Amino acid sequence: MSISVHQRPGVYSSYDASAVVSGRGTGRMAGIVAVNAQAPAGIVQTITSYDRAVAAFGSNGPEDLTELIRLALKNGASGVAAIPVAGAEGYEAAFEQMAGLEDIAVVLCDSTDAAIQKKLRDSVIEASDMRRERLCVLAGAKGENVDGLIARAKELNHERAVLVAPGGVDGTGAAVSGLPLAAAVAGAIAGESDPAVPLGGAELLGLNGVDLRLGDSEVDRLVLGGVTPVESLGGVVSVVRGVTTRTTTGGTADAAWRDLSAIRVVDDVIPGLRDALRTRFRRAKNTPQSRGAIRAQVVLELENKLAREIITGYEDVTVTADAEDPTRCLVEFAFTVAHGLNQIWLTAHITV
Repeated sequence: MSISVHQRPGVYSSYDASAVVSGRGTGRMAGIVAVNAQAPAGIVQTITSYDRAVAAFGSNGPEDLTELIRLALKNGASGVAAIPVAGAEGYEAAFEQMAGLEDIAVVLCDSTDAAIQKKLRDSVIEASDMRRERLCVLAGAKGENVDGLIARAKELNHERAVLVAPGGVDGTGAAVSGLPLAAAVAGAIAGESDPAVPLGGAELLGLNGVDLRLGDSEVDRLVLGGVTPVESLGGVVSVVRGVTTRTTTGGTADAAWRDLSAIRVVDDVIPGLRDALRTRFRRAKNTPQSRGAIRAQVVLELENKLAREIITGYEDVTVTADAEDPTRCLVEFAFTVAHGLNQIWLTAHITV
């Protein structure tokens, strides 16, 4: 575990996790980068309604910027920070621009090119390292099969990257890429106020369906391969189980970050603590009294998370002076994330 050392005063953080011991609110913003010929490229526009999106970007099909905005808003995002690009060469600069924006919960783009998706992932990691925590939601190409999706997830392999499958369909029933599903999932993530609630079972609104019906064995392979499956049953499109693409660490299988709720809880707890400490101890002295007050504030915040069932426990809260820098104090603690309930197994003992 390491923390990048900066000279700016403030509250900094890092985290690690294991499978056993590890270690924000309703309607947050989503960010979308997409090719658009109508609006000026590289200019951020904050969109809070479908009508505003049509006026700004036009409407040009089931996978265009306006449609992705519609789906994100319909599924819970409070607004969308949209950055149009003129073509493929504009993505990287737009991703960097998006990484500098505050209060973005989740980001997506309109490309299914693996190289571009990796650049989006990298920009999300960079933003998160700079205390602007967020996720990215990505999609497979039109007609991409299970093997291809698992291979795509393997290349992404990060707890901040979510890959959605399968593809979608347009209003005529024709197959399209997974981008509409990804936009809907991004909206659902942005709109969920409780980070410990599992994404699985969330109904995705505004979609026409999916292009492939997944069997149980395919769902198993996708989930274990780091892909979030979506299904349509009885005309209702919903997430089967929300997972991240992080399946290995250093080439070794690692399930610590499999469920999406784990990183979402981390992104609730740590920024919340940072904000609380920054607000209360903006001009404090590094004395035993201040460090005691800092510890008390950390415990108070963790007790709040415990009461809200965002974490199931915490321990080892310590606040010490840094031996190498008298202006810095070190806060350490451990907590256990509250896991979502994905399955209920019934065993019946029957007498006849």
